[in-house]
Amino acid sequence: MSKRFIFVSVVFLAALVWLSMPEFKEKDDGKTTITVWESLGGPDVFIKQAGEAYSRLHPDVKIKFVNVELGDAVSQVALDAPAGVGPDIFAAPHDKLGELYNMGLVFAVENPDEVKAAVLDSCSKAVSYKGTMYGYPVSAETYALFYNKDYISEEEIPLKWSGLVNWCRDFNAKNPGKYGFMMDVGQGYYTITFASKNGNRLFGKDGTDSEHTNLNNTDAVLGMSFFQGMRKAMLDVPSADLSTATCDDSFRSGKVAMYITGLWNVKSFEEAGINFGVAALPALPGEDTPSPSFSGTRAMYVSAFSNHEKIAADFAKFLISPEMQKLRFEITGALPAIDVTVESPYIAGFLKQLDYSFPMPSIDRMSSFWASMDSASKNIWEGADVQTELNACDHIIMSN
Repeated sequence: MSKRFIFVSVVFLAALVWLSMPEFKEKDDGKTTITVWESLGGPDVFIKQAGEAYSRLHPDVKIKFVNVELGDAVSQVALDAPAGVGPDIFAAPHDKLGELYNMGLVFAVENPDEVKAAVLDSCSKAVSYKGTMYGYPVSAETYALFYNKDYISEEEIPLKWSGLVNWCRDFNAKNPGKYGFMMDVGQGYYTITFASKNGNRLFGKDGTDSEHTNLNNTDAVLGMSFFQGMRKAMLDVPSADLSTATCDDSFRSGKVAMYITGLWNVKSFEEAGINFGVAALPALPGEDTPSPSFSGTRAMYVSAFSNHEKIAADFAKFLISPEMQKLRFEITGALPAIDVTVESPYIAGFLKQLDYSFPMPSIDRMSSFWASMDSASKNIWEGADVQTELNACDHIIMSN
């Protein structure tokens, strides 16, 4: 029995239950309740405050927050929504859109031209699938080059990876026990930048080519070969000792001059008293612009099983207004999804890098990318043959 048959059967049975139930969105004192699933740790506070602001404008609507963490949302929506106990709106990363679309779990965006005009271009592309926009972007993210100003000034930041290697070689020699540069070398999320040489893009220019990963072509091999050479040149540390947690701690404790990470680490580094700045990534060999990075978009999706689609869509659109985007930044520190001015000395570096980023693909094959690219990256760092590892990575992804 196929997985698709089983899923359709489950959804059909759940739908029968749902049809036999009364309207699952309660009304309190005549108010329409819009249920929103979001994570704790900041996004929850934002949704509650945004909900209060929306209700002041629309007294007949109540926004109800329910804690469902980002990583659990898609699977939980698939189970709960057809049975009539799911959300009206839920948060999910944009690379899950392919799954949401194929399972029929989300409505298309209301007034897509208006939303597209309001948000950053990378965010607009990220929440679109097969030419249709399905999500309302509430934050953007990418990684960039953090640098410790006690070791290197903004003017000294190398504009090319080759220059960074040379600078680090000299720094390491003069500062035993410290490193000029560090990154999690076993995360495909970061190492994809090297496989993106000469405009090479995972799953093609638009991230929708399910027949070609582009991970084992000439450009990817050249870029990942340079990545491999960085170990001997400036960071002779095993991949097992370069986990994200270890790298975070190393930069936080002042042992590293430059480090690739994201906006999510700003508060931690500030609290540690590190005097740091943020710049765009150096250019790959033979290029003159910052090397590409993955960009991610956190979006709010209107459930296809919502009984209040129009109101839910209106609230989701309200979340991308300038006032709400500023509020979300103040609460969460996440990069706004629209072009709005916020108070932070680090935003300029991220915005510059975002200009050279590309959205993580959202096609189904993307689910097989992470583990296989992580493995290939670790093996390549440890000295394995680059072409062989990327061929294996490509084979795993295309076999699923």
